[in-house]
Amino acid sequence: MAMNDLEARQHGRLTRRQFLKASAITGLGGMILAACGASGSTGGAPPAATSAPAAAPTAAPAAAAPTAPPAAGGGAASMDQLVTAAKGEGTLSTIALPHDWLNYGETIDTFKTKYGLQVNELDPNAGSGDEVNAIKANKDNKGPQAPDVIDVGFSFGPSSKTDGLLQPYKVATWDTIPAEVKDADGYWYGDYYGVLSFAVNKDAVKNVPQDWADLLKPDYKGQVALAGDPRTSNQAILTVYAAALANGGSLDDAKPGLDFFAKLNEAGNLVPVIGKQATLVGETPILITWDYLALGYRDALKDNPPVEVVVPKSGVLAGVYVQAISAFAPHPNAAKLWMEYLYSDDGQLIWLKGYGHPIRYNDLAKNNKIPADLAAKLPAAELYAKAAFPKVEQQDAAKKVITEGWDSIVKVNYPK
Repeated sequence: MAMNDLEARQHGRLTRRQFLKASAITGLGGMILAACGASGSTGGAPPAATSAPAAAPTAAPAAAAPTAPPAAGGGAASMDQLVTAAKGEGTLSTIALPHDWLNYGETIDTFKTKYGLQVNELDPNAGSGDEVNAIKANKDNKGPQAPDVIDVGFSFGPSSKTDGLLQPYKVATWDTIPAEVKDADGYWYGDYYGVLSFAVNKDAVKNVPQDWADLLKPDYKGQVALAGDPRTSNQAILTVYAAALANGGSLDDAKPGLDFFAKLNEAGNLVPVIGKQATLVGETPILITWDYLALGYRDALKDNPPVEVVVPKSGVLAGVYVQAISAFAPHPNAAKLWMEYLYSDDGQLIWLKGYGHPIRYNDLAKNNKIPADLAAKLPAAELYAKAAFPKVEQQDAAKKVITEGWDSIVKVNYPK
């Protein structure tokens, strides 16, 4: 997927609905998870937090006084209190959650059934920037236009905390969320992610590559494509970043990724075409793309041709979205209950059914919580245990190195 879809979505310029429509052109009603966006910051310190019992219900916050972060691991009694308080509020207001994005339709329906709350679904077509702006525009509004919760690109979490727009909360399963993708004080927390993978047309490629180094073999001459232009596409930039991790680089050193793609080009293996589902069938039988997109292509093609999705043995790079509760949520207890549901085993598995790996995936796999029929559709769990989660500032630094160095080091031009 080229920059005009992926990169715009990350920066809040492309909505989930617009991406889904764009994806449908290539036969995919899938989703986009990569998170490297940026949000305008107006400054301001994050609201102060005070101690509170686990999952304790609270009154609706005043304009700049968010509820306090409960300790992780709330017990049954505190959850019962939270459910009672949420039912007293009666409603949860969400935003930017199309039902065909990551199985959110099932998530919303099961939440309503389980707890008896109404869900007020604000603008399902909104992007991350729109979600943040909705909080800003409704600071003093406790009516139906004010969102309680948001689901945004990675960089929007830290920037929204800085702007004082979020309130902290730690779900009962807090300790199973990787530290790299959550705010230590509970203001925002990763919810789901994807990793870079190889989608391989098995009719055209008899020996399926299993790692980045394999792509350099002469067997794959004229067969390998990126899903965007690394000078402009976030997905392609992160692909080069992932290759760096597999070739002596690190989260703080992306240049080996450029060196790798220079070698791939010199070998004649890299095709200067923006890869997608249609080219996977023809001119680019090996496409490097997000795993959830690759799995969607595989299912859409229905073995015509058969497609194998490979998460490489090294250089596994993750792109993340995050959840947060508005500091001005009209229904703070319903918002907390929503988070408890999303981060429960049931909530996480609903996301996984849509091929987005839930943030607690490794914990679910370790404890045998993933149904066998679902696990059979996915790459091996142990490969995801290796996933690296870069910080926003690391991604920004890598982007600068890659976009500025592509022309001089790799020397591959892509058509506009």
